Amino acid sequence: MPAQNVPAEEGAQTGLDKSDFVIRSGNGEHRFTVEIAATPEEQERGLMFRRSLGPDEGMIFPYAPPQEVGFWMRNTLIPLDIIYIRPDSTIARIVNAKPLDETSLPSGEPVSLVLEIAGGRAAELGIREGDVAAPLPPCCKP
Repeated sequence: MPAQNVPAEEGAQTGLDKSDFVIRSGNGEHRFTVEIAATPEEQERGLMFRRSLGPDEGMIFPYAPPQEVGFWMRNTLIPLDIIYIRPDSTIARIVNAKPLDETSLPSGEPVSLVLEIAGGRAAELGIREGDVAAPLPPCCKP
């Protein structure tokens, strides 16, 4: 359940830096405007308490050095696609995450970046494992 006594709109993280983000797939380039959750505190908060996310919006979570990570949906009110990206910029795994589900969703291997976009958007755009995120934003280059 969402945190008690915290209206969703008041608990949502704001003011993060933004960047353009591109995924190249078999059917073309897909462009997103993403917020950058750069610090451990920003990453912990992520997209919690958001009530909506535009079709071409998202959030990225850079990791240096690359590491295995697991995401969950505590206090996350909207469905998300969680896209785990390897150090070579290829997509390792795409997970469809359900709102408020606290099951850990592991990357399965070391990743240097995680992209969260609106739930179902990856399938809608034809984004698949093995597709390439390039060029990486300055925050996320090895």
